[in-house]
This record gives sequence, C-alpha cells and structure tokens, in this order.
Amino acid sequence: MSQGPPGRPGTSTRLTGTRPGPKPRGGEPASPVAASGGGRPTAAAGRRALPAMHALLALPALGPWLERHGRDRVRRVAARELDRWRERLSGGGGAPAPDEVLASIQAALEGESTPSLRRVVNATGVVLHTGLGRAPLAAEAIAAIAAAASGYCNLEIDMETGERGNRSALVAGLLRELVGAEAALAVNNNAGAVLLALAALGSGREVVVSRSELVEIGGGFRVPEVMAQSGARLHEVGTTNRTHLRDYAEAIGPETALLLRVHQSNFRIVGFSAAPSLEDLAGLARARGLPLVYDLGSGHLDPAVGSVAAALGEPGVREALAGGADLVTFSGDKLLGGPQAGVLCGSKEIVGRCAAHPLQRALRVDKLTLAALQATLELYARGVAAEHIPVLRMLHASRQELETRAERLAALVVEAAGDLCGVEVRAEDSQAGGGALAGRDLPTAVIALAPRCSPVTEVQARLRRGQPPVLARVRANLLLLDPRTLLPEDEAVLPALLRAALEDPRAEAP
Repeated sequence: MSQGPPGRPGTSTRLTGTRPGPKPRGGEPASPVAASGGGRPTAAAGRRALPAMHALLALPALGPWLERHGRDRVRRVAARELDRWRERLSGGGGAPAPDEVLASIQAALEGESTPSLRRVVNATGVVLHTGLGRAPLAAEAIAAIAAAASGYCNLEIDMETGERGNRSALVAGLLRELVGAEAALAVNNNAGAVLLALAALGSGREVVVSRSELVEIGGGFRVPEVMAQSGARLHEVGTTNRTHLRDYAEAIGPETALLLRVHQSNFRIVGFSAAPSLEDLAGLARARGLPLVYDLGSGHLDPAVGSVAAALGEPGVREALAGGADLVTFSGDKLLGGPQAGVLCGSKEIVGRCAAHPLQRALRVDKLTLAALQATLELYARGVAAEHIPVLRMLHASRQELETRAERLAALVVEAAGDLCGVEVRAEDSQAGGGALAGRDLPTAVIALAPRCSPVTEVQARLRRGQPPVLARVRANLLLLDPRTLLPEDEAVLPALLRAALEDPRAEAP
C-alpha cells in the first residue's frame, strides 16, 4: 500500500478530477485507462484524473499542511505542481497515481519552506571560510544576541540621564582597554571602516599608498575602487615588490590628506621585496603633519591571543597602534572570532572625525551585532578568549590533538560505513581562510575516505545536499574530513551522513 501524506500514514488517497469519465457498472469513476478505451491513457484522460484545486484543498489529509504552511502557500505550490503534471501528460507521460501528486506537492512545500540560510557542517579545515559565514560565535555571544533580540534594550539610551545615548559607546570602552586606543568605533565591516576613514579624512584630496598594497578583497572589490567611492584620490608609490620610505616622502604635497598602509593579509610577496617599517612610516607622517591609517584587515588582539597569529607574523591591533598608526581598522569576524563588523581604533580626534561623518550612519551596526561583539570582547577582557571562542580553539589546536580526534572519528566512520569506503588518517594542512594568515599552513590530521560505490565528487555533492549539508575537500580522489573545523555536535551526526552519501542510490534495496 502506498504511503499517504502527513496525517494519513500508510493509506492511499482518492483524488477526484473536475470532469470524471463515464462510470461503469457499480457507479465507480472510470480509471484513465478505461476512459481511453484500454491501453495507455490519453493526455486528456490523464488530465481529467488530476484533482481540482477545491477538491485537493478539502482533503482532510491536507489539514497538517495547511496549518504548517498556510492556505495561500499550499494553494500556490499545488497549482504549480498540477501544472507540471499537466505538462508532463501533454508530453506523453503517464497519469500519476493520487499519492504521486500529493508526494510532489509535499516535496515542493518542504523545499520552499526550508530556510535558505542553513546550518552546515564544515569539514574543509578552512577555519574562516567566507562562504560558510566565517567565525562561528562563542556561546556567550549567541546568548547575548538572544537576550538583545528577545525584547527592548538600551541601544541608544543613557540609563543615567534618560537622554539619547551613543550606540558605539557600548563597545568603545572595551576596545580602548584591549588595544590601548584613545577612541574606538564599530561599523558594519572592515571595508566599511576603510571607506568611512577615507571619506572622513581624505575626500577631495590625495591618499598615498604603496602599489604593492592595492589589494583585491573577496567579491572582486579593490582598494582603488573603495578609495574612489570615498571621494579621495589615489596616489600610488613604489613598485609591485619594492617600496621605500623615500617614495612616500617624494609623493607628499599640498594635496596629500594621509598616508595609507594596507596589510597584505590575503596574499604574500616573497623574494626580492622591500617596504618601510611601520615606525619609519609613522615618523614620516608625523614630520609632515599627516595621519597614518593602517588597514589591518584580519587583525588580532595581541597579546590576549598571542600564539598562532603572532607566531606566524600577523600584526596585532595593539602592536599597530604602538608602532605609530593614528587609526587602525580591522574585521570583527576574522581572527577576533566575533560577528561581522569593522572596527576603527585610534586617536580621539581622528576617530571623532569618522564618527561625525554622515556616512557613519549608513554603516552603523545593529543591536544584535553590538551584543555579540560586546560579549566576544568581554571574553578577551577576562582572559578566557582562547578557551571560549571557537575560532581561537580551532587555530590553536595542535596536530597531536587533531590526530587523536581524527582517529576517534575514523573509528566511528568505519563502524557506520566501513563496507562502503576505505578509511585512513593522514597528515595534511588546514588554512585560516577569510583573507587571514595567507600562505601559512596549519598542520592537521584528516580522515581520508576512498569511496567504493560512487565517484568521490558524486559523494561530495551528496554530502552538500544532506541534512545538514556537509562541506569537505577532495584531493587525489579521496574525500578529506578535517576535524579542525568540526564542532562537537558535528562529530555525532557525521558518520550517518557519510553512510547516506556513500551508498549508491542505483543499488536495489535487499
């Protein structure tokens, strides 16, 4: 017996069309085959077998669907599916069984009501995977978002005076404490922070920057394009691989508004290369009465983290300010491990000019971002960031720790799907991703699977269609699962998801 819709398990549902065919003895409606005189049903007979919309919506079995999805959505989806069946019949397809019609409507409803933004399992080993939302938040940040979202909050009210306050003040104090700045401001992302700084400090004038730092960030956006939108004029100096302090000095003129340094966070120049130190560049800027703006990009809060990023030569925010930068910008959702945000830290006068610019309102962050950012910064202030922030735990995980986790997970995979693939643990490298720590590998151990029934790329595609979807790497015809980016709850569901993806869907059930 065929499976019916929700509310009628294990039953078939009779659907009556709008124009039933001639009735045989006994009064039962004729089947499409009988109506066409035997053999394959005609298209017209098949269409008559499809239900009328009013009859379909009146079925008791549709009650749960109507309650869950709403009558308008069910009607719209059902109409689309019925049209699809009519097209199929016009093309010579056979008439569907009643349960087929209901099943197609149910599948379409489920697909349409599934959130387009979904939780996924990241087994790629890329910690700050831009396509997967970069930094997963700490539990404290998630709780702060929920608290801010569940009711009203003091976003822009000074609770002492009852007057309107400044939302930036909610995180400014923590940022000043952590990086040693006079003032701080949060906006929507680091590109927005750079745009705001250039507009507030350099609009209509020249900004001097090294040719080697005219970077392109994700989505094809480039520093010169951001600068053009700010109203500032680009004055590039030096060459692709070598820029000297004298190049900056010779470029400074009456139209110069500021010097800009851009950290090469998403690429590296090696070999015959040169660039002035931050201290030398800051000294030149001070001597000429110009501000020095430093776009750090990923930026970490040394010395609170101080291990992986600092050991790999990634400059920190406190270090950049101490080196003489008047304004530093960096991302909230990269090495910081918080929500998407752009942070401006520096002198009170320069941050104040940015805060007063009209563009700041267009780039300001909402209460949920501020809640998550404040909770994340509080973990740094308490000295527990490395233990509580998922990104930092992932970056700090040693190869020995990851090998232990990989061995444990490999045993679970063998138990669940060892008959469908070869399983081994091997040495590999992870990546920080997200335009951070470019070219610097993080040693890891991965579970390498060799599928027996399907091509590895097909298994990879099935994993992406799973519930939840799983993202994994493929190399040398092996599916690689990196435990570095797996959260604790991921490891519990991964073996079953792997078995479902490894099984050949063409194989007949026993």
